[in-house]
This record gives sequence, C-alpha cells and structure tokens, in this order.
Amino acid sequence: MRKPNPENKPKYQAVLEELANEIVAGRYAAGQKFPSEAVLVKRFGVSRITIGHAVRELQRRGMVDRIAGSGTYVRGGEGTQRTGLVFGLIIPNLGETEIFEPICQGIAAAPGAEGHALLWPYAGLSQAAREAQALELCRQCIARRVSGVFFAPLEFSPKSGAVNRKVLGMLSEAGISVVLLDRRPEEDSMRERWDLVGIDNHRAGYLAAGHLLGLGAKRVGFLGYQGQATTVAGRVAGYRAALAEAGIGKERVFTAPAGEAGEIPVEALECDAFVAANDRIAGRLMHWLMGRGVRIPEDVRIVGIDDVRYAALLPVPLTTIHQPCREIGEAALGMMLERLERPRLPARELLFDCSLVIRASCGAAAAKKDETERLRGE
Repeated sequence: MRKPNPENKPKYQAVLEELANEIVAGRYAAGQKFPSEAVLVKRFGVSRITIGHAVRELQRRGMVDRIAGSGTYVRGGEGTQRTGLVFGLIIPNLGETEIFEPICQGIAAAPGAEGHALLWPYAGLSQAAREAQALELCRQCIARRVSGVFFAPLEFSPKSGAVNRKVLGMLSEAGISVVLLDRRPEEDSMRERWDLVGIDNHRAGYLAAGHLLGLGAKRVGFLGYQGQATTVAGRVAGYRAALAEAGIGKERVFTAPAGEAGEIPVEALECDAFVAANDRIAGRLMHWLMGRGVRIPEDVRIVGIDDVRYAALLPVPLTTIHQPCREIGEAALGMMLERLERPRLPARELLFDCSLVIRASCGAAAAKKDETERLRGE
C-alpha cells in the first residue's frame, strides 16, 4: 500500500496523474478492463471517494469508459495496436499433465505473440499442494500486473472448487482478463463468465467408444479418476451416446482414486474393452490388467484420450484420441488478444475437433493384418 502525494496535491489528483501516466505509457491495453475501485483503494491507501473522483476525471478526459454493471475499460477502438503485453500462466504442477507443455508452446509461438511476453511464474518447491500453488501463482500474476492469464482450473481435490473460485475472483477484482485452458471450473454458476479453448470432449468419448464397438466389443467400460475435471463429464456423455447408438443399454462407468496407489474396482474385469478418461489412467489400467494375466488386446481392448508422448511407449502401444495441443495454444492467445480488444464480448468457447490414433492396444492393427492375409490367401 502506498500513498502517492509527494507535492501535497489533492489526493484524487495525485492518483489521477499516476493512473493517467500509466495509461499513456501503455501499461493498460486499449479495451482492457481497468482495476476495480476496491483494488485501487488498496493500492493507493486512500478512500473510495478519492478513487471514484480520480476515475471520473479519467472518464471526463476520454481515457476510460465506465460501463454500468460491467466495469471500467481503457478507451481504444477495435484494431488498436497493442505491443509489449505480458501474460501469465496459472497451471499448478504443470509437469503432471503433459498436454499443457505443448499448449504453452503454442501460446508462445502463435502468430500474434510477437512483441508480447509470457510470464511463467514459479510457486517454489515449498508449495507442494496444488491449491497453494494456484493461489501463489495468482498473486504473482497480479503483482506483476499482467494483461491476461491463461488458467487451467484445479481438479481432483475437495478444495479445488473453492480455490478456483478464489483465483478467478482475485483476477476479476484486479481487472485481469482470463482464458481457460482445457476445462471449466465445476460450478455451473461460472460457466458463462470466462472464455475457454479446448477439445470437443463429447466427440472424443464418442470416437473412442465407437471405435471399440466397431471392432466387436460388447462390454465397453469407461474408467476415470475420482474428482476429475469437467472435461471427463463430456467424455462420459460421448461414450454413452456411442453405446446408445449401438443399441447397448448397459453402461459400465468406473472411477479410481487419483494417484498410482488407488485401486481400480475389481468389477472392471467384466469388461472386454475400455475407454480411459486420459492416457495416464489408460496406462495404469493396462498395468493393472496385465498384472492379473489379462492380455491386451486379445482379452481387453483399450483406447485412451490425449495422445501424450508416453502413449506409444507403454507395454502395448496405446490407441488414443489426439488433442491438437499447439493449435489450442495458438487459439488461446488469439482469443486473449480479442478479449482485450473487445472486453464486452460474451464469453466464448472454442472446441477443437480430435482424431483417432490407432496403435496396438485396441487390436485394430492386428485385425487389419489378419484380414489382409486372408484376402491374399483367397
């Protein structure tokens, strides 16, 4: 907290001049949401009346627009050139979910990235819990006054929802634009407030299950983690749609505790094929089945989702649904820049299509080979 008034000027004027200088210097992009009065009160250590007086004067000078029910925005027409912006990442335990590394590379390499910077804040090894990391990364982004944040909401923890709400609330209060990566927070009340870039998760589940059904599987299960992200709900819905289309009424949806120590339900052994919520749990399922003498794909077929690097390196290379991660990152930056330029746009959702990558775990390659040899024999 700091009180700007080196020359005994009226308090509102000292605040006004500092904010006006920051706008002229390009600290705030044209169209960017201006910090709220509560944030400015805390920053300058003055009353809300003083801040209100300063902001009204900025509006009178044509430097900001105040929109009832929305907030205050830096004035600037569409197409205003913006350079030198800094964007932050809030992706706790980044290395645990492999899709985010190429997504971040896509953000940094996007056509509109030239002249801007990507802040990769670090929470420190002492911040072991994802919840603490998320809040610390958020505080760092606010302290650096970034223009926007790319945020992957937390999952798996009973506290994830509360932490996601706090992070988004802090960023909103600071006037920082947000683009969600991969998933939304679980609360429906938040669904229309933030832009999102990801894949069509319903289609991913539908493609995976439909592929297994087309190979002749009759008892297709779905395996996910307990407390997993909202993306998994879409994948389960796609799986169910494929079963319904094939005339199969019984669904087999299983969950296992997060972490390698959690046990997969023994009832899963009744299935002859699986859609896994992601490649990580697909690999865990594969090892679990093989440890019980189950052959992959002769006894059980498996399809994962994500197409991370180790999918092809599992004991039986994994058939999976490919996410176009770099393209997601590029689109996320484009959406962020448009959000800064047109802050009053309704929240948007950009979902990329996904594709099937066939490897050995589903048995399709072996079946194709057998059919080819049969035709040659004829």
